[in-house]
Amino acid sequence: MTSKSEKLHLIHQDAIAEFERIQTAMRDERLQCLQDRRFATIAGAQWEGPLGSQFENKPRMEFNKIHMAVMRIESEYRNNRISVSFASKDGEGAEDLADSCASLYRADEQDSTANEAYDNAFQEALLGGFGAFRLCTEYEDEEDEDDERQRIRIEPIFDADNSVFFDLNAKRQDKADAKTCYVLTAMPRDAYMDEYGDDPASWPKQIHQRQFDWLTPDVVYVAEYYKVEEKSETFHIFRGLDGSEKKIKGAELEDMAEELDATGFTESRQKTVKRKAVHKYILNGAKVLKDCGIIAGRYIPVVPVFGKRWYIDNVERCMGHVRLAKDAQRLKNMQLSKLAEISALSSIEKPIFSPEQVAGHQVEWSEDHIKNYPYMLVNQVTDVNGNMAPVGPAAYTRSPQIPPAMAALLQLTEQDMAEVLGNQQQADKMVSNISGKAVEMIQTRLDTQTFIYMSNFAKAIKRAGEIWLSMAKEVYVEDGRKMKGVTDGDQVESIELRRPVMGEDGEIEYENDMSQAEFDVAVDVGPSSDTKRASVVRALTGMMGMTQDPELTAVLANAAIMNMEGEGLKDIRAWSRKKMLMMGAATPTDEEAKEMQAQAQNVQPDPQAQYLQSAAEEADAKAMQAKANAILTIAKSKETEVKIAEMLSNMSIAERDNVIRTAQALREMQQPAAVQPETVQPDNMGE
Repeated sequence: MTSKSEKLHLIHQDAIAEFERIQTAMRDERLQCLQDRRFATIAGAQWEGPLGSQFENKPRMEFNKIHMAVMRIESEYRNNRISVSFASKDGEGAEDLADSCASLYRADEQDSTANEAYDNAFQEALLGGFGAFRLCTEYEDEEDEDDERQRIRIEPIFDADNSVFFDLNAKRQDKADAKTCYVLTAMPRDAYMDEYGDDPASWPKQIHQRQFDWLTPDVVYVAEYYKVEEKSETFHIFRGLDGSEKKIKGAELEDMAEELDATGFTESRQKTVKRKAVHKYILNGAKVLKDCGIIAGRYIPVVPVFGKRWYIDNVERCMGHVRLAKDAQRLKNMQLSKLAEISALSSIEKPIFSPEQVAGHQVEWSEDHIKNYPYMLVNQVTDVNGNMAPVGPAAYTRSPQIPPAMAALLQLTEQDMAEVLGNQQQADKMVSNISGKAVEMIQTRLDTQTFIYMSNFAKAIKRAGEIWLSMAKEVYVEDGRKMKGVTDGDQVESIELRRPVMGEDGEIEYENDMSQAEFDVAVDVGPSSDTKRASVVRALTGMMGMTQDPELTAVLANAAIMNMEGEGLKDIRAWSRKKMLMMGAATPTDEEAKEMQAQAQNVQPDPQAQYLQSAAEEADAKAMQAKANAILTIAKSKETEVKIAEMLSNMSIAERDNVIRTAQALREMQQPAAVQPETVQPDNMGE
């Protein structure tokens, strides 16, 4: 039987062999990434290599145009952070749990060094082409031995191009298909001895570039080795007499066999499931220093970030914003250094004398450009015949001339750098008569330089959300644990895990049960620039002049305010949003809807509105009473008619005729005297 020490020895041998293969394949590419980062950031690094030796005894000046271009892209990224959101896989339900996950993720970002990790990874990817950061877990209170609650942290990985390596079979950009990963950490020798207590044996590392670094620290490298372990687990599905099914693990089958037989369950099928787990080790060059065991989550918690990435000849290649501009930058440095050298030479023509002419006067001649003597002396000399020779100089030196091709070459170099890096100087020019559309076109052209970097970083943030979710399902599982959350509006809230509530069917359910969090991860990239937000404001203000509807004008004005950027506008934007909600021009969030409902219940009615409402109710009541009286009068009239008809039916013909004649006579007496009824003669009177 193999002992644990022998197993660890075999693991170390396999890890060393694989790492050598990875580093051999990636060394040239990663070394270029390191050189690119040095080129843009370290003073003197632009003269590293054979070029520096050619200018060994000449001026070597640097006019770093690349640094400013990189700073503009990095500032654009920092001004438009990328956020993570979660959505159910089928697009329905679990919205509250998804919001809780997003809130907890933002809280973990806020409480850890997430922004530092993101910024460092983006900067290294922008400069050299490759960066990385990682996720890990730590105890909330490391000093409390009884507190085993953990939080997820996001940490930076520095010098990722020469310290982070995935296995060569991992082809995806986010390395979700990686089986192994190595993260190299540099430790001072004393710190290594204090922590591990053995003879330092550094992990083999071949990627170095230390020119111009006259003093380097004495460090020992250790490697964090992550290995994905896949375990197959067989489930047995049993079907009962009523058609119900039970899923039993293979390890539990023997214990439940009698119960299943007694209840009439028979096995219908089997299913094999592959489960992933990540095993972590700490290695040095000689052995396994520490077996950290299985860590939280199903994925390697290291997130790579690429600037630009390709696979060519089955080799992963990447680069940042610096590499294509290096030659133009070197040429510019050479030209300006040569121009400075020419300019530094004296522009005064110097006389050329024979040694005899200046013998004894050398000091005066050497100090003349400093002390500016009123006159200079030379010695009288004779020729071979003893005759006095002329006293003047034999000749004069010439001032250095600038090569005619240098001026044209300087201009071409500047244009080449502007095309490669993006002409950020155009964005800084604020001409008084330039239109807003022209400004947008300039900014759009500049933004095309940042799109690929922002898109690739969004892929990395999406991968970070997937890793975080897999870890949270195993770490955030305590019943009733209250945790800090951060809303979309950066408001702090409290989230209680697995809070029992009564469900619609009367059964106990658990809110914020992270073990049930099965979500897809999405990322939201902010606006590409402030200029685009400004263009929205210009479009809205332009539409305000095209409409005569006061309500629409108010909506457009508030929308413009909400898109404005500037110091001190936060409260005004919040006020405009409330106005938009009151006008129904914006969809309220759940919190805003609850607040509006509470305000509607607590609002005091207007006295005049109350009076008008009371008057309207009184008028309605009178109208209803008049209608009721009319109905009663009609009913009484009909009742009288019925009684009269009944009474007439009981009379004789002579009595009815007498009553009718009496009624006609009474009607004629009630009519005015001036109006006499016409006598109508029947057609057949007396016949």
